[in-house]
Amino acid sequence: MQTQLVPAQRQHLDALERIEQASFTTDRISRRSFRRFIDQGIGDFQVLLADQEVVGYYIVLYRQATQLARLYSLAVAPQFRRRGYGRLLLNAAEHDADERHCLFMRLEVKIDNAVALALYHQAGYYDMEIRPEYYEDDSDAVVLQKLLPRFEPPAGQNGAQRLVPYRTQTTEFTCGPASLLMAMAFFDIPSQDPEHEELEIWREATTIFMTSGHGGCGPHGLARAALRRGMKVELHVSHDGPVLMDSVRSAEKKQIMARIQESDIAALKAAKVPILVGDYSLAQLMEDLSQGKVVVALISTYVFDESKAPHWVVICAADENYVYINDPDQDSLPWQSAAERQYLPIPLATFRRAFGFGRRKQKAALVLSRAPHVD
Repeated sequence: MQTQLVPAQRQHLDALERIEQASFTTDRISRRSFRRFIDQGIGDFQVLLADQEVVGYYIVLYRQATQLARLYSLAVAPQFRRRGYGRLLLNAAEHDADERHCLFMRLEVKIDNAVALALYHQAGYYDMEIRPEYYEDDSDAVVLQKLLPRFEPPAGQNGAQRLVPYRTQTTEFTCGPASLLMAMAFFDIPSQDPEHEELEIWREATTIFMTSGHGGCGPHGLARAALRRGMKVELHVSHDGPVLMDSVRSAEKKQIMARIQESDIAALKAAKVPILVGDYSLAQLMEDLSQGKVVVALISTYVFDESKAPHWVVICAADENYVYINDPDQDSLPWQSAAERQYLPIPLATFRRAFGFGRRKQKAALVLSRAPHVD
C-alpha cells in the first residue's frame, strides 16, 4: 500500500468518526470538534492515507509562549493496526513539533492501555506522573513526556565528535564546581576524587553571599580554580570589578565580597588571564565552540522555573536553532538518566533571556581550553 500524510479536511470527517468510535470507549473527539480543528487550523492535524483510504490520524496542540507540544490524540483504524502505522504517525507528529522548535512532547494514556504505553515507551517517552480519575469513566492517566531535539554533530564529522561528559552536582550549591569538573573531564585533566574536588573548588571559588544557605561561586574565583587545574582561561564579564553584589543589602557583606573578588582579579591579572569586559555575544560563543573550547556560563534560572537564582552551566555546542548545555542541576529532567540529560537543547531566544543575572543583567562566561603542555 502507498501511504501519504495530508492535512485533515472536511471530506475525511466520516472516516475520522469511524476510527474514533472504534478506538476509544470514552473521551471521544466529536465530529463537531474534529470539524473545528480543521476549520480553525488548530495545531497540526494530519491524516494518514493508505491507497487513498484514511487509516489513522494525529492532532498536536501547542501552548503559546512555551516550548511544549501536546499530542492531543493519535489513532489507527483497528483493521490497519500492527503494520507500523502508529509509529509512522508518532514520528510525523514529533517532526511537526520539532519543526516548531518545541523542546518536549507530552501526552496522556489510560493506565491500562498496555499497547499504547508500549508504543510510547519504545519511542523514548518517560512516565512523569499518574493523574487520578482523569478520564470520563474515572480511570487514571499516565502522563508521558519526551525531549524532542537532539544534538547532531556538524556535517562531515560522522558522529565522531567527542561530547563533554555529563556530571550532576552533589549539593545544591556546587553548580559551578560541577561545571568545571565536566570541562576537566573533557580536556582529560584527571581528578582522583571528583566529589571531594567539587567541594574543594567550591571552597576556593566562593565569593558570593546568597540570600540564604551556602555561598555561591563568582566568575573570578572559578577562573582561578580552573587555572590551578591546568586549563587555559579567558574570562568574559559584562561589568568591571566585583560582580553580583546588587542583591546583597548588607554593606558589611558587600565589603567582604568586594575584597575577595578584588584579590581574585589581581591574581588573574598577575597570571595574565584575559579579563574581557563587555558583551559576550552568540557569534563569539559559536566561534569559541568551533575551536574546541568549552564555555562555563552564568545564567538565571527564572526563564526555566521562575526562581531568580544564579546558576552555572556548561555550554557544549550551538547551531542555528539551539544552544546545547550540560546542566549539573540534578532536578533538571529528573525522569531521564544522566546520559540523556547531556547536551540539553535550549532555543536561542530562551538562552538570550537566561544568559545573565540580576537587575543589571550581569553576564559572566569562562572560555576554557587545555593549557599547552610545557616540558
